[in-house]
Amino acid sequence: MTISRTNPDGLHATPGYHHVTTVQADTLIYLAGQCPLTPSGDLADGGLTGQTTQVIDNILTALAAAGAGPEDVVRTVIYVNSADRDELATVWTKLNESALAPAFKSASTLLGVAQLGFVGQLVEIDVTAAL
Repeated sequence: MTISRTNPDGLHATPGYHHVTTVQADTLIYLAGQCPLTPSGDLADGGLTGQTTQVIDNILTALAAAGAGPEDVVRTVIYVNSADRDELATVWTKLNESALAPAFKSASTLLGVAQLGFVGQLVEIDVTAAL
């Protein structure tokens, strides 16, 4: 497998992610949108920071179960239930300071949304990996 991450000339500088991720792989792994639910199915405590930590843990668990790690991630979409840019930036910073950080070097999109699936849910992340 090969993964190439580039920022072509003529596109704006990025805060860590790459505009283009090119993959040659035998296996693609699509995770369901990972929510801030604990193993018992409860919404994680701790507001935006606590929920982001739980989503990180859930993604690491799901990737490991598929035989992958953060370095194998080729695409992420991050949904934050907020229109506040500071809250979106808080999530982005937390993700990039975590064990999952290598996942956010690939093509990545960060969105503020009006609502997510669970009452009180503040963050969800969609992940694609390649092996």
